[in-house]
Amino acid sequence: MEDKEILENLGKIEIREGKERTIKSYVLRNNILEDKEKENVVKYMPKYGLFFKDEMLSYSDIFQNNNPTIIEIGFGNGETTAKMALIKPEYNYIGLEVYLKGFVQLLKTLGENDIDNVRVMRFNAVDVLEHMIPDNSIEGFHIFFPDPWPKKKHHKRRIMNPEFLHLLATKLKKGGYIYMVTDWQEYADEVLELVKGEPLLMNPFYTFAPPVTWRPLTKFEQKGMDKDYVINEIWFEKKK
Repeated sequence: MEDKEILENLGKIEIREGKERTIKSYVLRNNILEDKEKENVVKYMPKYGLFFKDEMLSYSDIFQNNNPTIIEIGFGNGETTAKMALIKPEYNYIGLEVYLKGFVQLLKTLGENDIDNVRVMRFNAVDVLEHMIPDNSIEGFHIFFPDPWPKKKHHKRRIMNPEFLHLLATKLKKGGYIYMVTDWQEYADEVLELVKGEPLLMNPFYTFAPPVTWRPLTKFEQKGMDKDYVINEIWFEKKK
């Protein structure tokens, strides 16, 4: 793929971009890349990047192994993603993010540190899950600090809703997990209730989960803790 084509394809993030479709859980900001960022895209995208195709992924082809695969939805700047991939190299990770600057930052981190068990895609998560992820194939989903859309009129934009939770559940292997972390209490309470209406999932803790020791603490999270925000961890599992 030519350099110009790589950059152009990176700008396509929805199947029906520019037309009315489902309510979006994100707003795009600052999509202008500096020359150095463009260089990083061209340099590292061929190895670490995935582009949308209306066909199911083969994880063994992508990673050249049969390790279990975890998908992180909304990885921000990728700080947690890169650290976790190094901590747990026995897993493969696919990161989905529409925030362009953060996407390029993780590309750069992966390339400079030669992290082989991560691939990234800049595309709408719902489209990717529906068209590229086989049912019953994912070991786990990570959703760390999703936008809480705090105003009541914007709650419909929250990514975690009954339809999305069911979609995640269909993609999980039996015994697979959904791991969400948020510092927005009302959102956490709402998501905790969602599992009660999803027959494919269960909450093994019945309430919020205890802190997971292998999740790295990020600068964003530390800032919240410094302000005495309560960090709630949610863990759902697919019934066996």
